[in-house]
Amino acid sequence: MSREKTVKRKPGQLKKREERVGYLFVFPWIIGMLLFVIYPLIQSFQYAFYKIKMTPKGRILNWVGMQNYRDIWQKDVTFPTELAGYAMNTLLAVPVIVVFALIIALLLNSKIRFKGFFRLIFFLPVIIASGPVMAQLADQGAATIPSMNSVMIEQFLNGFLPGMIADAIANLFSNMIMILWYSGVQILLFLAAIQKIDKSLYEAARIDGSSTWEEFWKITLPTIKSMILLAAVYTVIFLSNNEQNSLIVLIQSAMFDVSRGYGYASAMAWMYAIIVTAIVAFVAVLLITKKDVYAKKEKAYKKEVRKQNRTLARVQRKGARYEHKRQKTNN
Repeated sequence: MSREKTVKRKPGQLKKREERVGYLFVFPWIIGMLLFVIYPLIQSFQYAFYKIKMTPKGRILNWVGMQNYRDIWQKDVTFPTELAGYAMNTLLAVPVIVVFALIIALLLNSKIRFKGFFRLIFFLPVIIASGPVMAQLADQGAATIPSMNSVMIEQFLNGFLPGMIADAIANLFSNMIMILWYSGVQILLFLAAIQKIDKSLYEAARIDGSSTWEEFWKITLPTIKSMILLAAVYTVIFLSNNEQNSLIVLIQSAMFDVSRGYGYASAMAWMYAIIVTAIVAFVAVLLITKKDVYAKKEKAYKKEVRKQNRTLARVQRKGARYEHKRQKTNN
């Protein structure tokens, strides 16, 4: 009869080993992040304070301080106008994309035939319509609805709304198909969130006589609020980094312009990044979920329990010290 050799491990040794393996898998990503993201960010931040000229001998950097930023807002007419238009278009496009994705996700989650095929159809533009393909489709007018007269809509809106808002709404109608093409990832996010909802909640609601509309407002929507926030933030970032974004094209053209150069383009990129961050923060403030009343009560209860446990432990320590002194005195 053979005896099995038992290996004794120190407490926490297996956990530390798993952590080392995890760091080993993450290490290539960390290296790529440092080389291709962090270092270019630091470099572009430094370039924004220089006037850079490209010569056969290399880059020539001349310190100009905040001059590049002042030139953007005081001398450049195109960039502030495009930036304001981008902000308005994004704030209008994000609700349309998120609401459309939520509606499609609800339909795809219902009991219909060929659900997998329809999910493929709605996600296919994410794979196909990107980069040069999207540019070709936009140039050929595939991003607009043929029966929609966007010029007439713009003229009608200009009579009631300010020019910037009217242009943003007209741009939304003229690029409606392209905007809806951007909803593939959001549809998958909502599908995953909806399928994780406990089915017993719907069964209990139906027993109480609730309708499908009431189930959506009372069960589905409150449950997926966090996913709505994630989809909205993702949409803002996706629209900001999209190849069809005119600001990206403007920054690239400024980079290779002899009169402006890398320093000026870096300053434009940082101003653009600040505006994008502000829009993301604005969307997050609007959609961030408030804590539930019961969750607050549970947190307060746990806090009170911890306080009572600390008080009890303090009393026990004092009692132990008193008992120890009493025994020493008796001895």
